Amino acid sequence: MTATRATAISLRGVERRFGDVIAVDGVDLDIAEGEFFSMLGPSGSGKTTVLRLIAGFDEPTAGSIELSSRPVHQLASYDRDVNTVFQDYALFPHLNVIENVEFGLRVRKVAKSRRRQLAREALERMQLGAFERRMPGELSGGQRQRIALARAIVVDPKVLLLDEPLGALDKKLREQMQVELKDLQRNLGITFVFVTHDQEEALTLSDRIAVFCDGRIQQVDTPENLYRAPATEFVASFVGTSNLFDADHSRRLLGMDGTFTIRPENLRVGSPGSGSDGRLSGTVRNRMFVGANHRTIVGVDDLEVSVLEPADSPSRRLGEQIVLDFNDSDVRKIRTAEKAAAPAAQE
Repeated sequence: MTATRATAISLRGVERRFGDVIAVDGVDLDIAEGEFFSMLGPSGSGKTTVLRLIAGFDEPTAGSIELSSRPVHQLASYDRDVNTVFQDYALFPHLNVIENVEFGLRVRKVAKSRRRQLAREALERMQLGAFERRMPGELSGGQRQRIALARAIVVDPKVLLLDEPLGALDKKLREQMQVELKDLQRNLGITFVFVTHDQEEALTLSDRIAVFCDGRIQQVDTPENLYRAPATEFVASFVGTSNLFDADHSRRLLGMDGTFTIRPENLRVGSPGSGSDGRLSGTVRNRMFVGANHRTIVGVDDLEVSVLEPADSPSRRLGEQIVLDFNDSDVRKIRTAEKAAAPAAQE
């Protein structure tokens, strides 16, 4: 977190239990004002439960939650200066677009003329000013998502919570909305807390990311550091593709003590006897074209090692003997996975 920024959200020792099942297990987290912060993890990792606790849709079993240094964990959701955008949009089907957008202002008893003005400004910001009389059923998925965003920002919340808001969109529209979301957050300057299981989406959008597993945070860092220097075995395997060497393989193959990871793009391929230096030797087991690159699976000892090569690299025959080299700086030592105290609840 940038030192010059105030803290928008602070969690200390937050737990959420459902009977004997621990959904959130002692989470400590600080999110800065104006930050685009993502919570990333697989289903059941606790990220959505944490979002619901911040929003006030659920109460923590233990711990505290503060918004702008104000304790809120015992306050109702409507008493917190946050708003939430859901994956299913949650638009009112019987209200037209502008009525949906101004609904929160109506609840806050804003005068009709003022709320209509603010709603129109929010629609213009989302480039949907011409759609104010349409009904939600007449809109595309991308348009409905923009309406949901306009409804959320029109009340000027300090924090906007986004629960996998792009999950229902196709790939092209999803990528377009990623750009628009980032631009919107930058222009508004408010704190965005974004929940996703899509690591590429989190890397693209975020200032920082918290990676969740079994109700705990494995690592909080910038996208670059998460990818280049994963702290745990789980982060290395979940964020991008990584080659993991356990203690035994690290000792035998790398000559190092501990558990290590090497990203596929950091391995260089050569041929035995060609003068190319190699620290690992193996056999080509598979070769896949993945657009700008080829992914080559190499059998090294009893491991399968993934290598990413440019699309114009020499062809590789199945069974071909090759050697692999790498820079010491590209080898990262990681912590081994910790056992969870209890299974996490499904989100």
